[in-house]
Amino acid sequence: MKKLVVSMIMVLLFSMGGFGSNMSASTVDRSTWLWNPWDIVSNETGTLSFLEQKQINKVYVQIDRDIPMNVYRSFITKASVKGIKVYALDGAPSWVAPKGYRNQDALMNWLKTYQAGSTASQKFTGIHLDVEPYLYSGWNTNRAATVKSFQELITKANTSAAGLKLPLEADLPFWFDEVSYNNTYGKGNLAEWVITKTNSVTIMAYRDSAPAIIEIVKNEVAFAGKHHKALVIGVETGATDEGDMISFFEEGEAYMNEQLASVASHYGTSPGYKGMAIHHVGSWKTMKP
Repeated sequence: MKKLVVSMIMVLLFSMGGFGSNMSASTVDRSTWLWNPWDIVSNETGTLSFLEQKQINKVYVQIDRDIPMNVYRSFITKASVKGIKVYALDGAPSWVAPKGYRNQDALMNWLKTYQAGSTASQKFTGIHLDVEPYLYSGWNTNRAATVKSFQELITKANTSAAGLKLPLEADLPFWFDEVSYNNTYGKGNLAEWVITKTNSVTIMAYRDSAPAIIEIVKNEVAFAGKHHKALVIGVETGATDEGDMISFFEEGEAYMNEQLASVASHYGTSPGYKGMAIHHVGSWKTMKP
């Protein structure tokens, strides 16, 4: 009976736009990705209204160095008033290429300048990396070297984030718990290694049913709890040609909220579980009810 009541509460919270959990609201992430930062150039008010309507309390915002810093400062100031934390988002598969570190350096240098020139209410709250090294050509031609390069990237980012006094987060596919490494970083499971080297990870658990999502993240949730780290479960809302089971695009938002309520009910008291993330603002805005 208690489980049923909790599940009903979860569904109610999700239907109101949040990602309910039996954890207190202050401890649970309700996140999304904003890949097109020009949205805050052309429609800052509308973007903030959408995030507020969906009860988002953390948004990962893509860094585009062509956008004036004051645009980000304005957005972060207004978002913070609404209780929304803004994380600097960047990354690409090419970042694990031989000279890919230059892209990471450019991001960190930009952030250093930005933070130094900003007031407390204008500053980013953290750094969120989305690199996806498995999309780099070297993943298939020399996986061991590419895995090591990704580990070097995370290690370097960890140092840079510490220098900026910002927490570091990273997106991971749900299947990284099936990838092993054996190199100068030691020997072990890649998903667990990344979890130990970041403050939080968002698992791209791109499935469209609660049972499937619960199953594919169980190892990562356990790793996060074991190492006292945070883990957020991310789901997809965009159209995809990878199969009907990947995204909630076909089913719509109401069904998605029901499924995510079940996931939150299942993992809500698990050590390490930190909430949900919806990928992404652009597709979420246009998905059917």
